[in-house]
Amino acid sequence: MTNFKIIVNPNSGRGEGMRSIPQIEACLQSHALDYELVQTERPWHAVELAQLAVTEGFDVVVAAGGDGTANEVINGLMLAKAAGLHATMGVLPVGQGNDFAFGMEIPQELEPACQVLADNHRRMIDIGRVSGALYPQGRYFGNGVGVGFDAVVGFEALKLTRLHGFPAYLVAALKTIFLYFNAPKVQLELNDENLTVSALMVSVMNGRRMGGGFMMAPQGDPQDGQLTLCIAQEVSKLGIFKLIPRFMAGTQESHPAVLFRNTARVQVTALEGVLPTHADGETVSIEGRELLIELLPAQLEILTAR
Repeated sequence: MTNFKIIVNPNSGRGEGMRSIPQIEACLQSHALDYELVQTERPWHAVELAQLAVTEGFDVVVAAGGDGTANEVINGLMLAKAAGLHATMGVLPVGQGNDFAFGMEIPQELEPACQVLADNHRRMIDIGRVSGALYPQGRYFGNGVGVGFDAVVGFEALKLTRLHGFPAYLVAALKTIFLYFNAPKVQLELNDENLTVSALMVSVMNGRRMGGGFMMAPQGDPQDGQLTLCIAQEVSKLGIFKLIPRFMAGTQESHPAVLFRNTARVQVTALEGVLPTHADGETVSIEGRELLIELLPAQLEILTAR
């Protein structure tokens, strides 16, 4: 019988993680699933708990939280894999953005997500790794890396204590227009092309969406062995206002300031300015100047709806 380790971040979604525990347990019990539930107590704790769960022989390790919790569980599972130990990942999205779950085709509501665990449909997905700045040794990611504008949006969204979910990111995006709009000049070294651009934003996607509603890579596929780069070149403040609805609708590719590329590897170097960066919403760089982002194909088994 499959046994599940449920790792709950009680602080996810402004406390939604804690409030969801009774419903999570009721759902798991209704499906007669064999599980053990534990709560995180500090940053990076989910990494440690995921690694421990694999060593203890749990078949499935479930991230119950938002994108940050999912990211930490991914890192724990990948570190366990490096030691020759394997487990499948599950997700119960009770966080703020839940973009990783969206990109992996996991329902955004708790009860259908529990049904996914019970249905036990598995597939292999690609995993990314970003190295540099705060993580010279590398940090794994499942959904995507944001460099520039969208990283600052994420930093600002965390400061908005009275809003959560997509509204927080939208307000933060509008605020960031006035805080961060001078695009750094960056060099992007891809597998088969080098680009030098003044880039307002470089989104490096394994999934499809960031910020709970911005479709950075509408055609993103975590099984295609490629990262999708969405590069927004420097535009005016008014131009940023006009771009935001396009990113919400996923129609930005037709805009002349937006470039799309596919690659398995990209080296990002700031020729002018710095590289504020997040991976799955977790801070990777505030003032770093160089990053290496790579895709590792078919690295992690995950439970999905199909």
